[in-house]
Amino acid sequence: MKRLSKTDRKKASVKVLIHTLEQLYPEALCALDYTEDYRLMIAGRLSAQCTDKRVNTVTPLLFERYPTLKSLADADIHDVEEIIKPCGLYHTKAQSIVEMCRVLYYDMDGVIPDTLEELTKLPGIGRKTANLIMGDVHHKPAIVCDTHCIRITNRLGLTSSKDPQKCEKELWETVPPEESSALCHRIVLFGRDICTARKPDCGHCPLRLALEAEEAALKCSEC
Repeated sequence: MKRLSKTDRKKASVKVLIHTLEQLYPEALCALDYTEDYRLMIAGRLSAQCTDKRVNTVTPLLFERYPTLKSLADADIHDVEEIIKPCGLYHTKAQSIVEMCRVLYYDMDGVIPDTLEELTKLPGIGRKTANLIMGDVHHKPAIVCDTHCIRITNRLGLTSSKDPQKCEKELWETVPPEESSALCHRIVLFGRDICTARKPDCGHCPLRLALEAEEAALKCSEC
């Protein structure tokens, strides 16, 4: 039989990845806590070089002090700095958060853009957070290439670059658009539980076993 191309083999592996992670994590929930859409943008900005867990301890304090988009748009940057200091890079993060809220409130009437191009024009919003907004707020296809996504897809051989944008481009070649956002959320959960950065539990990895079974099946089909 005809041998499958490299892309087709990756697509088969991605199907296994999607199915296995769906069984492990039926609810594909965002790791960042939020109640309003603009707050997810702020949490995404705070998550740069910071754990989601720490962000989730800081955002309640921030939103208690500044409960509305307008209040943040008019906020004192030094006060915001003091609140978000545990997230690191607090000078630049505070400035970009306040500026972003000003643009959203005063220039956009609080309406969050629904394209990557427009989202990444907002102060402090990079491609990772823009994709997060595209998937969770606008429910459009989106691949969030965070550290978990890059690490795990590299380990699985589905991607070959540690550069977020290159990694995202590679994944778009094999990931079904309708599965993209949920898959990224499940990868984060999997990266915390099993495929961790320092001590991946490869010996008890259900994904490894499923992919090995798929690879064996593919080899048999080519015989």
